[in-house]
Amino acid sequence: MNAVTPQTAAVIFNPVKVDLDVLKGAVNAEAAAAGWAESVWFETSVDDVGQGVTAEALQLGVDLVIVAGGDGTVRAVVEAVCGHDVPVALVPSGTGNLLARNLKMTLNNLPESVRIAFSGEDRAIDLGMIRIEREDKSRDEHAFVVMAGLGLDAKMITNTDEDLKKKAGWAAYVQAIATSLRDPDELHLRFKINDDAAKRATVHTLIIGNCGSLPANILLMPEAVLDDGLFDVMMTRPGGVLGWIRVWVKVAWTNGIVRRTKAGRALAGERKNDGDLRYETGSQFTARFSRPEEIELDGDGFGKAIAFKAWIEPRTLRVRTSVTKD
Repeated sequence: MNAVTPQTAAVIFNPVKVDLDVLKGAVNAEAAAAGWAESVWFETSVDDVGQGVTAEALQLGVDLVIVAGGDGTVRAVVEAVCGHDVPVALVPSGTGNLLARNLKMTLNNLPESVRIAFSGEDRAIDLGMIRIEREDKSRDEHAFVVMAGLGLDAKMITNTDEDLKKKAGWAAYVQAIATSLRDPDELHLRFKINDDAAKRATVHTLIIGNCGSLPANILLMPEAVLDDGLFDVMMTRPGGVLGWIRVWVKVAWTNGIVRRTKAGRALAGERKNDGDLRYETGSQFTARFSRPEEIELDGDGFGKAIAFKAWIEPRTLRVRTSVTKD
C-alpha cells in the first residue's frame, strides 16, 4: 500500500504587516496537528506585491495558499491564484481587511485564523475582473475581490498619507476624504450595464462592488452578495452640503445600522434611487470617460483610466472559512 503524500501549504506574507516569528509558530503548529507537510514560505516585496511569489508557490503544486497581509496583498495573491483549483486562506494583517470583514471572519486573532486555514471548509465566491484602458491605448487586466472605484473614492486613496495610515489605521482616511471633497471635478462618463442601452452620467463617485462592507460599520452596498454572480454599482452626485449629508445618512445610518437586521430592512423599505445616490446591479459594466480618471482596486491606487470593462467570474475563488455549524 502506497503512503499518502501529506498536503502542503504555501504562506505568502507581507513582512511589513506581520510578526513573522508569531506567524511561523502558529502555522507550524497547526500544520503538524493536521498532518500536513512543512509549509513553504514566500515574502512579498515592493517589486513583487504577491503575484510572482504566488506563481512560484503554485508551480510547486501546493494544496493551499495562506495569505498574511493587507488588502493589496490579498488582491495580488488572488489574481495569481485565479485559474488554479487551489483554495486561499486569509490571515488578516492590514488596516482594512475588507474581504475578511465581508466573510465575517475573525480579524484580530492570528492563531484562530491559522487554525481555520488548516481545518476549515472552502466557500466558493465570485471574483471581479477588470480590463483598464490607459490614455496611451494600452490595456492591463486585474482581479479584485471587494471593489473598484473612481472619482472621490479613488482620489481618497491617492490623498491618504501612508505614514498616518500606519499610525492611525482607518482613521487616516478622514483627512483624505476632507481633501478629496474639495476637488470640484466630476466624472463624465458613458456607461453600459450588461446588454442594456448605453447611458451618460455625471457623478462624483463610481464604485463597482463584489461586496460592500467597510470598517467603521460603513455598508456602502447593502445588497451586495459575494456569491450571487453579480456586482453592485454605486454612483453618487450629491447636490451641495445637504446632498452630502443625505448620502452620509443613507450609507452610515440606513445601510450601516438599520438594514443590518431583518426588522430594520422591513422598516427601511425598498432601496430607492434618487439624485444623490443611485444603485444598479449587473454582471458586466463598461465605461468610457471624458478624461483620464484615477482608479483604485481593493483600496490601492492603479493609476488613471480612460475606459474600462469589468465583469464577474461567478464562484471561481475558493476561500477557506470556519466550519459551518448546523
